[in-house]
Amino acid sequence: MAAALAIILFLSVAAAVFAFGAAAYAPSSLLGARLRQLKWDKAEAPQKPAFKERLEQALDPLSKAIPLSPSEVSRTRAWLIQAGYREPRHLTIYVGMRVLGALLGMAAVVGISGFQSLPLIIAVGGLGFFLPRFLLKRKIRERQQLIKLALPDALDLTVICVEAGLGLDQAMMRVGQDLRHAHPEMSDEFHMVNLEMRAGKPRAEALRNLSERTGVDDIKALVATLIQTDRFGTSVAQALRVHSDSLRTERRQRAEEQAAKTTIKMVVPLVLFVLPSIIFVTLGPAVIQLIRTLAPTAAGR
Repeated sequence: MAAALAIILFLSVAAAVFAFGAAAYAPSSLLGARLRQLKWDKAEAPQKPAFKERLEQALDPLSKAIPLSPSEVSRTRAWLIQAGYREPRHLTIYVGMRVLGALLGMAAVVGISGFQSLPLIIAVGGLGFFLPRFLLKRKIRERQQLIKLALPDALDLTVICVEAGLGLDQAMMRVGQDLRHAHPEMSDEFHMVNLEMRAGKPRAEALRNLSERTGVDDIKALVATLIQTDRFGTSVAQALRVHSDSLRTERRQRAEEQAAKTTIKMVVPLVLFVLPSIIFVTLGPAVIQLIRTLAPTAAGR
């Protein structure tokens, strides 16, 4: 009897707790709404800002330490866009990193050797100041190389889509979706062109913006071809096919040019590294034998 009463009491308490929790946390519960109004629920912990936001907040005062003219700002923004950094905060981060690099370089030299070598402090500070620009230029070249490698595939897919009956806008959208995993840089640029045309920009202006964002000569030639085709009303598929063939010919000529330059570039390492080794291996035994033969004669004299 006592065990039954204990079980009944336990089930009653559990049912009451479950009913109260369900009533308090149900989305449509009046009790839960009333308890939330009375601040019965614990206040949510404030979310910490993301690392990028904290980095931007830390570098913002440093970025304002260098007064930039509008021309320098536009030029730096163009470089950042060509590297794939399009947001306005990237300019703040870039300039702040340049100032921070200069300060850290000078602080490191001062901490190691003090103020004894002022030229070394200035040199290391200048190195830290120009290092982000060097990295940015490297990033631009890498991205442009990836776009160059992706352009033939993009042209072939565009020709197929246009010949299948799609318009140029829809073809570029479809090609951008298909190249999302294989060539994300080219897919991103095609997506930006479609966004600009959806926003109301003329096709010619959107294509010119594409050439300015990438800075690739092959893209500039493609944009010029598409603009002329759109202006004169000629066949887009035929123009793309001719441009694709000319692009392949140009790439083959570039490969042949690089192959022809290889022999000239190999002269310096051959002279500095390979030729001395060959001389030592070839003439070394003869020189050793000559020394062994002439050494007793010289000693006898």
